[in-house]
Amino acid sequence: MDKIGRLRVFIQVAEVGSFIRASQILLMPKTTVSAAIQQLEHEMGARLFHRTTRRVQLTSDGELLLEKARSLLFDVQTLEGLFHRQNGPIDGRLTVDVPSRIARRMIVPALPDFFVQYPDIQLFLSASDRSIDLIQEGIDCVVRVGSLSDSSLVSQPLGRLSMINCASPDYLQRYGTPEHPEQLAGHWGVGYAQPTLAGADTWVWQRGDQHMEKILRSRVTVNNAENYIGCCLAGLGMIQIPRFDVQHYLEDGSLCEVLPQARPPAMGIALLYPHRRQRSARLTAFAEWFSHLIKPFCEN
Repeated sequence: MDKIGRLRVFIQVAEVGSFIRASQILLMPKTTVSAAIQQLEHEMGARLFHRTTRRVQLTSDGELLLEKARSLLFDVQTLEGLFHRQNGPIDGRLTVDVPSRIARRMIVPALPDFFVQYPDIQLFLSASDRSIDLIQEGIDCVVRVGSLSDSSLVSQPLGRLSMINCASPDYLQRYGTPEHPEQLAGHWGVGYAQPTLAGADTWVWQRGDQHMEKILRSRVTVNNAENYIGCCLAGLGMIQIPRFDVQHYLEDGSLCEVLPQARPPAMGIALLYPHRRQRSARLTAFAEWFSHLIKPFCEN
């Protein structure tokens, strides 16, 4: 392994704080990672990490080297691509985390087209509805829907997903179809929230330029979209959901739209990744492909 390779290993260990995790992300033995760091410390004449049984942390010399190494590797990547043809092969491993319903309903069915365009990319598709640490888990990018918390991540907005209110025919037969938002007091909703968040039972809609809210009673609260839709299909209450998520149920009659004049505001969807300077060609390729894939489901 040359010095550039050792610096890449050093950066990965520094970012995840673990030799074992770095070896898993880099797909190399832990002994190779440890040897690379030891040799780099010998070459630098400085100790780069404080090592404990649970975690490794950068020393002050390590922090200085990390800043310089990132800058150096960016310059190396720029030089490597300087004379490459723009239409040259795009390859390598790409790890992406997306909401489970977007993975199942949107991305997976379209992957054959993706691999026709980029046959040399090795895609690891993680599907979850939880908040994750990209660096700790070795994720190149994530797709997220809704408001984003303050973050050091780079955000690439992709559009705003159209939303819809819906209920099952069985539910509407038992409780009636609301004609106006004022009638929501007599209805049930399915709660949706992560365990630590409030507002699980809040029903929202747009009235002109006004943002309206009402608390709906609910029998059940869930923390993922699959169960949210499942509870609605079972007649446990009404839900508010991106239209793409339930379009097939609307078409086959399993769900019905309600209150079309009082739909929720569209929800933003964005691609997030750690460092703009380290954005790879394969990440750019995925971002462009997914942006075109999501466009038909977004508001104009």
